[in-house]
Amino acid sequence: MSSEPSSAEYVSVPRDVLQAGLTVRAARMAAADMLSTNDAAALTGTSEAAIASLIADGRCIGLSQLSGGFRLPKWQFEPSFMPVVPKLSKALGTTEGWALLTFLESPHGALDGATPRAAIERGEVERVLSIAGQEA
Repeated sequence: MSSEPSSAEYVSVPRDVLQAGLTVRAARMAAADMLSTNDAAALTGTSEAAIASLIADGRCIGLSQLSGGFRLPKWQFEPSFMPVVPKLSKALGTTEGWALLTFLESPHGALDGATPRAAIERGEVERVLSIAGQEA
């Protein structure tokens, strides 16, 4: 009995599907509401190293770029939103930026089709965190 997986155990993803995903990610990172690490540091009055530490700890959403560095959604630095990110990271069990951003920006049935980000902005933080905890 071989311990090598057979080719039937792997899923093959068509090249056009992979390219579409890369295109969507590139467009999101280039959106007007995204900041460089340097811009985020200037906005918060900290250093790029401090921003990198916040990303690594799940206290800030950072999307890694192939060329290095991160892009960060500007709206997360709003005073009402900043304390939510670490709680959300903990509830979802991840610090990975795309996972956090996808959760926040995807319409959710438990929020009547609203995005978790919109619900947080309306003050429904505990409801969103509860939903996130159920998805982890």
